Amino acid sequence: MSLIKEFKAFAMKGNVVDLAVAVIIGAAFGKIVGSFVNDILMPPLGVLLGGIDFKDLKYVMIDAVDEKAAVTINYGMFVQTVIDFLIIAFAIFMMIKGINMAKKDIVEEPAPPAPPPPAEEILLAEIRDLLKAKK
Repeated sequence: MSLIKEFKAFAMKGNVVDLAVAVIIGAAFGKIVGSFVNDILMPPLGVLLGGIDFKDLKYVMIDAVDEKAAVTINYGMFVQTVIDFLIIAFAIFMMIKGINMAKKDIVEEPAPPAPPPPAEEILLAEIRDLLKAKK
C-alpha cells in the first residue's frame, strides 16, 4: 500500500500536474499549427509558386516496378515540417518574451534589513578592536 501512496503523492505534485497540462496544450497547439500551415499557409504559397502542392514535391530515386513502391525523398513534406517548427518556435519565443516582460513589471520588494547583532556581539567586537589597536 505504501507504493500506491507514494505514487499518488508524486502524481499529485504541482510540477507533475503542470507538466501534464503543458503536454496536452502543446499537442493541441501542434495540431493547430499543423492545420494553419497545411490548410492556410501552404496553398497560397503553392499558387504563388505556380500551383505546386508541397506534399507532392519529391525526388524519385528508384521508380516503382510492378508491386514494389518507388523509393523517394519527400522534401516537400520536410519543408512543411520545417515551417511548422518555425511557427511553433516563434510562438513559444513570443510567449516567453511576454512572460519576461510581465516579470519586469512585478516590483520586487526589498529584503527587510538585517536585525542588529546582539549586545554581546557588539561588546566582543569592541574588545577585539581594542586588542588589535594595542598591538
